[in-house]
Amino acid sequence: MNSHTILSDDQFELYFSKCELAPELFSHEAHIRLAWIHITRYGIDQAVTNIQSQLKAYTKYVGAADKYNVTVTVAACRAVYHFMLKTDSNSFTEFINKNERLLTHFKQLMEAHYTTNIFESIRAKEAYLEPELLPFD
Repeated sequence: MNSHTILSDDQFELYFSKCELAPELFSHEAHIRLAWIHITRYGIDQAVTNIQSQLKAYTKYVGAADKYNVTVTVAACRAVYHFMLKTDSNSFTEFINKNERLLTHFKQLMEAHYTTNIFESIRAKEAYLEPELLPFD
């Protein structure tokens, strides 16, 4: 397998939750897709809870626990949710085609919300930091 897109949403969610997804398939786009799946199925609050728990387990399983970042994880979910509220789509592919900025300009989107560099901050890795500039709607 060379892309998470060959998996159905059900397969992708299941494999990730069981730490059976090949690490090379878990790209930034796959992270955004995971948020989209969970928000669609469980709502934003439960999605944030689910993804934090699963991503912690997954990064530990693949030997990358030090890369887990609470703030980036929660902020990514909230950003995906923001775009979902503004986009009519029936699939992740349709959603991401209409919101490519989540892939191509993700850091800039985060910079619109934070003065803190949430990608490098130790505090941001350990606990969720609320946006200093613009709250997520």
